[in-house]
Amino acid sequence: MVLKPTIRLLGRPALEYQDGGGYQFRSRKSWALLAYLILSERHPTRAQLATLLFAEADDPLRALRWSLAEIRRGLGEGGSLEGDPVILNLPPGTIVDVEVLARGSWVDAIALQGLGEDLLSGITIRNAAGFESWLLSEQRYVAAASEAILHEAALATMSRGGLREAVTFAARALAMNPLDENHQALLIKLYRMAGDSVAAERQLAACMELFAEELGVEPGPAVASAMRVPLQRAGEPADAASIAATVEAGVAAVGAGAVEAGIQTLRSAVSAADAASLTRLRITSRLALAESLIHSLRGMDEEGSASLHEAVEIGELCGEDQLVAEVRAELGYVDFLRARYDRAEVWLSDAARLTDPAPSLPPKITAYLGSVSTDRGNYVKALEQLETSIEAAQAIGEIRREAYARSMAGRVHLLCGELDLAGAQLDASIKLSEDDKWLAFLPWPQALRGEVELALGKTSTATELFAQAFARACQLGDPCWEGTAARGLALIAAVDGQIERAFEVLADARVRCNRLADPYVWLDVYILDAQCELGVKHGHPATGQWVATMHDLASGSGMKEFLVRSLLHRAALGGEGDADAARLLAAEIQNPLLAALIRERT
Repeated sequence: MVLKPTIRLLGRPALEYQDGGGYQFRSRKSWALLAYLILSERHPTRAQLATLLFAEADDPLRALRWSLAEIRRGLGEGGSLEGDPVILNLPPGTIVDVEVLARGSWVDAIALQGLGEDLLSGITIRNAAGFESWLLSEQRYVAAASEAILHEAALATMSRGGLREAVTFAARALAMNPLDENHQALLIKLYRMAGDSVAAERQLAACMELFAEELGVEPGPAVASAMRVPLQRAGEPADAASIAATVEAGVAAVGAGAVEAGIQTLRSAVSAADAASLTRLRITSRLALAESLIHSLRGMDEEGSASLHEAVEIGELCGEDQLVAEVRAELGYVDFLRARYDRAEVWLSDAARLTDPAPSLPPKITAYLGSVSTDRGNYVKALEQLETSIEAAQAIGEIRREAYARSMAGRVHLLCGELDLAGAQLDASIKLSEDDKWLAFLPWPQALRGEVELALGKTSTATELFAQAFARACQLGDPCWEGTAARGLALIAAVDGQIERAFEVLADARVRCNRLADPYVWLDVYILDAQCELGVKHGHPATGQWVATMHDLASGSGMKEFLVRSLLHRAALGGEGDADAARLLAAEIQNPLLAALIRERT
């Protein structure tokens, strides 16, 4: 009988069998090696592993073989660990806690023994600076994943009416990251829903004090809304036609710019649908409310996420698979913006699985999946997904979906240095947006097109594109588009030799893109990378702080290319082992531009 092991890498590592037995590795490096093999996306060579963990040994390859043999004994007959590159095959049915955390349901993840603890807690490997650098990055990633699961669990249990349990999960998430405004807003809302207004007021006071001391600002609209929105009460009974008309009116108001009035109308529609027990309208009204909250630039994604979780719960209980797919796609989009990429892929993959009867959803889902893959540095996969989205959008005449997908495909080509391909996709995106009068989206492809022109040395054209994008973004009041265009204007200033001006504009770009509680995190790191690059080059005194922030954000989210770039910045500042870690991680990324950078700097 082949025993199914459970591999625990969260907290103190352990290998346990289903019969209650276990295996204890004699060497910490065996645990380090197993964790590296599990978490690496590519199969490392024996030479790479020997250099990473056993460089100080008299015979590094022999030391590696000893640890590989120990791991084989631990895995038992059902597993294998062979070859060069080294390929790990776990026994069928093996449970690995970090994989459950990343890709499992929140119900399974929340039950993990080591949830919230460090990856390989207590494991210190001496004389292996490259591994230590890699491990710190992975620990940050695992911590962020734990935080995301706790937040998701709080929202999900709240949607089921389990307020006491939801408060516990929300408090644990908040303890991991007290400066996350969405964690603060959720806990305050839960206290109010549970009828504990005193606890809600105390939490608000503590939040305001913390933000004032640490950030010098007051909490944003999400926290204020958590205290202001009254407890939901059943609405007046209404028929289906009246409720549907109310939803339509709310969506129209939001589209016309009367955002607050439209959202209040949609909240009343949700309440009326609940009172009438009309299942489809309970879901569609919540979906409309959530989309308005998430896409209306108000920093209210948290309330939108809560509505979406409620809609998922209602839809799954009633077998409304198609509507559930739409809701899951929106949840995936929210997690994409927040750089919770594992959770975004779970939501979007589930949505794709449920969408066969609906031709309008695949371009949306595949575009979001392609965007996630791009943010993570999986460029080949991203282009495949985005091309699928473009073809599907063209087939059904979804002009805005095509414009979005083409802009994201253009971004991939830009990041990989494929400037002609980038320009063609971005030009198409701009034209589609203009033809459909989608002016609210236009600054994004315009700013990216400006970067293409700048890379081609066409400074004048680039400046014009950045200026147009920035002006339009400011008119719209869109933080992300303002930040994107401002980054481009800073790069122009640097090219013109206005270095101090470039630093000022980059700082302003970060302030702009982060002014609401729900920023596009990838963009923040993109701006940070430009700050760090310029800071290293010109010796800016704040460079070390910028690099540390960039590394934390990139490692915590799994932005692989930006993690590599942050390690290169750290190496330039004298970080031990960072160049080695950057070289190892870069081998997992298919980007000729990054490969050239690695050759230049390591």
